[in-house]
Amino acid sequence: MYRYDAIDHAIVADRVAQFRDQTRRFLAGQLTEDEFRPLRLQNGLYIQRHAPMLRVAVPYGILSSTQLRRLARIARVYDRGYGHFTTRQNIQYNWPKLEQVPEILAELAEVEMHAIQTSGNCVRNITTDHFAGVAPDEHVDPRALSEILRQWSTFHPEFAYLPRKFKIALNGADDDRAATLLHDIGLHAVKNNLGELGLRVIVGGGMGRTPMIGHVIREFLPWRHMLTYVEAVLRVYNRFGRRDNMYKARIKILVKAIGPEEFARQVETEWALTKDSPSVITNEEYERVAGHFTAPAYEKLPNVEASYIEALADSRAFSQWTQRNVHAHKVDGYAAVTLSLKKSGVPPGDATAEQMDWVADLADRYSFGELRVSHEQNLILSDVKKRDLFELWLAAKSQGLATPNVGLLTNIVCCPGGDFCSLANAKSIPIAQAIQERFDDLDYLHDIGELDLNISGCMNSCGHHHIGHIGILGVDKNGAEWYQISIGGAQGTKAALGDVIGPSFAAADVPDVISKLIDTYVEIRHDDEPFVDTVHRVGIAPFKSRVYSEEKAVAHA
Repeated sequence: MYRYDAIDHAIVADRVAQFRDQTRRFLAGQLTEDEFRPLRLQNGLYIQRHAPMLRVAVPYGILSSTQLRRLARIARVYDRGYGHFTTRQNIQYNWPKLEQVPEILAELAEVEMHAIQTSGNCVRNITTDHFAGVAPDEHVDPRALSEILRQWSTFHPEFAYLPRKFKIALNGADDDRAATLLHDIGLHAVKNNLGELGLRVIVGGGMGRTPMIGHVIREFLPWRHMLTYVEAVLRVYNRFGRRDNMYKARIKILVKAIGPEEFARQVETEWALTKDSPSVITNEEYERVAGHFTAPAYEKLPNVEASYIEALADSRAFSQWTQRNVHAHKVDGYAAVTLSLKKSGVPPGDATAEQMDWVADLADRYSFGELRVSHEQNLILSDVKKRDLFELWLAAKSQGLATPNVGLLTNIVCCPGGDFCSLANAKSIPIAQAIQERFDDLDYLHDIGELDLNISGCMNSCGHHHIGHIGILGVDKNGAEWYQISIGGAQGTKAALGDVIGPSFAAADVPDVISKLIDTYVEIRHDDEPFVDTVHRVGIAPFKSRVYSEEKAVAHA
């Protein structure tokens, strides 16, 4: 993984010292709240419903075991003993004391981490595939290009005050596990007819109040021009993006207003003026950065060993876990493993300090001291020998990290919601827990099959409800918490936005509504047809009829 050089260390240390002084002056009354707000946001510090919230950057989702142990220590010493992993591969602390935040940032700097640009109207944390570097379907390992983007965007003076926050995702594989169609800029690695590597450039995607699927504005961009072209996109947005209305300030609104063809034309015009700038990526620069992402010392192993086959045959529980939580690897004899943070009764994405320490130990023992944060709010060990999988499963199970539900209904993606966030209209965590309890039968979950359920507490869509096969959105209804249900959303190369099935529901009714949706699907699906494919085939009408006709029948009984 990338290691800081002297310049990186100096920049982060200077920022810590700067924010320490800014915090001191604010607490002494020398800075007003309005003066302090942009300063704290530049360092990832929000003021939530009950306390400050600090969002720490995990660049493109990669952590070392040393860094995870430090995150555990911060949770234990400065918070309430846990952290929350987010859909953008970061970690959030919900209870730090304002006066202690500079100390937290100083501790992060010691292990080459920070909270810079995790908030504010700037380029946010660069995200990519959580299987980057080990996925069998990769055209290119996206980690080096992601790191180049990170270095370029951090503290970039021209793009520090954009009209609104800006998110970039980069995907290096056939399967789009980085959701590039749903970002302000999505970069998807492709090869042309000559076998040359390039990037498909997608602009104007996003969720939130006005969800949109992004538009391809360039089918093939030579990879060396990644930065020059992104600069051109940002310059057009910075020049013409709205600043008079924060709800209409995202790039997706600009692209929709002038049309993707006109937006692409303006970007190409801008790029023609600057495409040969110093931002062109040289071979030397690429090799310098890529040198940090060399393959670990893999052993030469058989792809399948007898002990592994025997363990699968002897333990049905282990077999179920491998089906859901063990993933293909490009090197024979190895696998990537998802450690689930979705145990029933636990807020999705939360990990205790003890669990973080335990996962760090597992990473050292089984995965060359490295792990990943997934977009689904789980942790991943990317380089596990298949012969160690049974032993790893037993260890993970002892810590509540082996729930075999990846890709299933209870692998719920969920924002903190009204329990913490001051923007939320409704709570998310209790709804997730109620659904997990309702569908706690693993056999039934496996019969239902692939199904993504996402929950957001407000229209900001931090839980990505728009792209859930089933999406749940918290809404305010006359001062009460209600929940709007959508179905048919999807991410990946066939990204789609879900359709709302009808009026919202009270919290107590949501598990019953989900049950009716599942019952309808089971009755009308074709053989081996996933839930979302059934919805796209028949539309929402059968589901809506089942849910609301039964609601009316109860009301008139």
